[in-house]
Amino acid sequence: QVQLVESGGGLVQPGGSLRLSCAASGSSFSIYDAGWYRQAPGKQRELVATITSRGRTNYADSVKGRFTISRDNAKNTVYLQMNSLKPEDTAVYYCNARHSLQPGRYNYWGQGTQVTVSS
Repeated sequence: QVQLVESGGGLVQPGGSLRLSCAASGSSFSIYDAGWYRQAPGKQRELVATITSRGRTNYADSVKGRFTISRDNAKNTVYLQMNSLKPEDTAVYYCNARHSLQPGRYNYWGQGTQVTVSS
């Protein structure tokens, strides 16, 4: 069992930056792939960025060059550094962790953190 707790959301002006953190409880977090997803009002949840247990990253086209995902396995934490934020980045951001070998069986979500980009 893995529990995920996101933090770092808030209100920021366009062009600003935020860093989201996702702290994972439980053991063996290093063998989990992790990711950030977001859901805006009236829209479906969408992938923002993922990082594998080995550190390989993938980004949605809409955030490439602006967002950076990273992980610190010693701290059981995944980060999302968000720069040059735009109003369309406004959403609830969710952290996800899934077992690298059994993703269908071990797949966990955090409760979400609100990010609002507005002047």
